[in-house]
Amino acid sequence: MQNNLVHNIKWNAYWRLMRADKPVGIYLLLWPCIWALWIASSGLPDLHILIVFVLGVIVMRSAGCVINDYADRKVDGAVKRTSNRPLASGELREKQALGLFILLILIAFLLVLTLTWQTVVMSVGGLLLATIYPFMKRYTHLPQVVLGAAFGWSIPMAFVATQAPFDWVVWALYFANLCWTVAYDTQYAMVDRDDDIKIGIKSTAILFGRYDKFIIAILQLIAVLLLLAVGEHLQFSWMFYLAIFISLLLFMYQQWLIKGRQRDLCFKAFLHNHYVGLTIAIGVITHYTFN
Repeated sequence: MQNNLVHNIKWNAYWRLMRADKPVGIYLLLWPCIWALWIASSGLPDLHILIVFVLGVIVMRSAGCVINDYADRKVDGAVKRTSNRPLASGELREKQALGLFILLILIAFLLVLTLTWQTVVMSVGGLLLATIYPFMKRYTHLPQVVLGAAFGWSIPMAFVATQAPFDWVVWALYFANLCWTVAYDTQYAMVDRDDDIKIGIKSTAILFGRYDKFIIAILQLIAVLLLLAVGEHLQFSWMFYLAIFISLLLFMYQQWLIKGRQRDLCFKAFLHNHYVGLTIAIGVITHYTFN
């Protein structure tokens, strides 16, 4: 009975270490991947490629959470929001976290091996970005930019995997997603700003200071303009533009949430970005479905 209890606790700790109990991170990675797959394949993504990318998003997000907690294992205990994480609380040891990270990376590599060799080569860049991101917050105030670069890497990979034209549309989507990611991860960093300053962790929330809300709004606007440029170039229908308009309203709601910089509301604004990505994905999919 006692052994079974310990076994269950360990599995629960691994589950939480991968942040599988908080799937919003998966959604934030998945929606831009869906945009890219649908656009790259003109609305008809290959089922095998779609499955590989969806599973890859889940696995790589889990791996990213594990290596992030490993990097922050000595500081998470000093932050109220992260003090109960498995490594910070002592539920799991460092070797166990590294072992899980290696296992997840191997699974992701096996998945990408079923795609073209060019996609396999590109996946190395995504792995490097995902691995170095957690350590950047010690050396630069722009770790959110590295996160954005990592989170959007599935976009060029999708175009390579589907052998679609690798033109400016790829990078417009990529930088739209990067700006959006920096915006919502700055909202996330606003939650921990006071704690981060005390323990010496760097972030865009600290760098932007009192201009944080304004810069987030600018980043959100740039993301919208880049998506509009893609839509205009590809002659998207009104359904896509309706999705962009709704996204603008959602961004305005987020600005209202963070106006007082209250921790709980900043975190709510961060979580709310799932609906932005979903709305744009619906706009892209419905365009190709009904045209």
